[in-house]
Amino acid sequence: MIKPWLLRLHRWLTLAFALPLAVIILSGLILSVEPAAQVVAAKPGSVTAEKLVALLAQHDPEGKARSLSFRAYENRLSIGGVRPDDTIDVDVVTGRELTEDGTVSNLFYYSRVLHETLMLDLGWLVHLSTMAMVLLMVIGIAMGWPRLANTVSGWHKGVAWGLLPLLVLSPLTGLFLAWGISFTSPPPAGPRGAPVSMVDAVRKLGESHDLSNLVWIRGRGGRLLARVVDGGEFRVYAVGEQGLTATSRNWVRLFHEGNFAGIWSALMNVVISIALVGLMGTGLVIWARRRFRKRRPRPTPVLPQAVTTG
Repeated sequence: MIKPWLLRLHRWLTLAFALPLAVIILSGLILSVEPAAQVVAAKPGSVTAEKLVALLAQHDPEGKARSLSFRAYENRLSIGGVRPDDTIDVDVVTGRELTEDGTVSNLFYYSRVLHETLMLDLGWLVHLSTMAMVLLMVIGIAMGWPRLANTVSGWHKGVAWGLLPLLVLSPLTGLFLAWGISFTSPPPAGPRGAPVSMVDAVRKLGESHDLSNLVWIRGRGGRLLARVVDGGEFRVYAVGEQGLTATSRNWVRLFHEGNFAGIWSALMNVVISIALVGLMGTGLVIWARRRFRKRRPRPTPVLPQAVTTG
C-alpha cells in the first residue's frame, strides 16, 4: 500500500527540483572533465622551478605573489596578489602576459559557479536540491528491487540500481563538502619556521616534483599549501622552511571531484553525470507519458428508443 505513495512522492520531488537539478548535473558533467584535461595536458619536464622563478621575477619583481595556479591544458600560469583584485595570467611557453581569458578555463570557471551557486548566489538552493536528490534515491531504494524490462521505465530502474553506490555517493559527498565534513584528522602543525616566499615554495616543490603537474600554491589556514598531481592523484602538501609535509587525504573531495586516480576517476565522474542526466530525462519522460497520454474516449451510452404505436 505504501509503494504508490512513495512513487508519487518520488515523482513530485523530481518535478519540484527538476530545473536546479538539471543545472547542477550538467555543470557537474563539464567539471568532471577538468581533472582529466589537467592530467592529459601536462607534459613531463616542460615546467621547471627555474622557469617559474624566472616568470615570477619578470611579472612579480617586488615579490607580492600570494598564489599560483597552473592550467596545463592552456599553458596558463595565474599569479595572484600582485595587482589589487586581479591576477596576472602568463603563457609559460612564451613568458608573455595574457590579456584575454582562456576559453576552456572560463568554461570550467563558470560551470563551477553554476554548480555551487547557480550563478545567482543561490547556494542554499543547491544544497536543498542536492538533499532532494539523495532523498529521491532513498525513496527509490525503499520501493524495492524493480522488474527490469527493455522499456524507458526498465532502463530508468536498471541504471539507478546498477550504479546505485556511485550515484548516492556523488551528491552525498557534495553535501559533505558544503557542510565542511571531511572525515580527516586535524591538520598537523606543519613545517616550522618563517613564512616561505612564493619563490622559495616553488624551489622546494621542484626538488621532489615535476612542476608540469602543479595545480596551485596558496595560503590556507595560516599555512602555504601546494596541490600537485602525484601519480594521478591530486595531493596537497604544506610547504615550509624544512620542506614539504603531506596533508591528510580528503577522500570526500577526492571522490566528489574525481581526481584520485587520474583519467580513470575523472571517467567515473563522467559516467555518474551521464547516468544522472539519463535518470532525470527518462523520469520526466515517464511522468509526461502518464500525464499527457491520450485517454480513450468513453463510449456514448445508447439510449433505448421509445416504442411508438400507430
